[in-house]
Amino acid sequence: MNVLSFDRISVDPERVEAIVRVYDSAHSRTSSVLGLAERALELLPGLRRHTCENGSAHGIAAELADTETPHLLEHVAFELMALSGSPRTLRGETAWDFSADGVGVYRVRLAYDNDLVALGALRSAAEVVGWLFEGNASGTRIEPPDVDALAHALRDLR
Repeated sequence: MNVLSFDRISVDPERVEAIVRVYDSAHSRTSSVLGLAERALELLPGLRRHTCENGSAHGIAAELADTETPHLLEHVAFELMALSGSPRTLRGETAWDFSADGVGVYRVRLAYDNDLVALGALRSAAEVVGWLFEGNASGTRIEPPDVDALAHALRDLR
């Protein structure tokens, strides 16, 4: 499912910034899909170790259950980076200014230890987020992304 797309991605010496567009307002928040956070944590158990400065006082599971979809993308990208060998201390930010950029446009910023890994993680994270939103909506179970293969491909970029 095409939940989001990248309008532009830029790399500077400290971070990658992706301009992310969510086309359908029904997909703008993770709370629009029942059980999405649980499925994300099942697919990527390491997400449980994530913290979030603006997160819910009830932990990452509560944050993922009701947050902006690009914020989920940020956390999934960092988890894929960690699985490929990046330090878990890397931080990011998801921000938006709909009056300047347009409704549904977000800025996802990722610190990185390897720019190619960060770029690949964003692409892979978009695949994972699409799967999380697709779920069983069509009535047919769709196989989840192969996280081990995604992490292996990112390791190969190092």
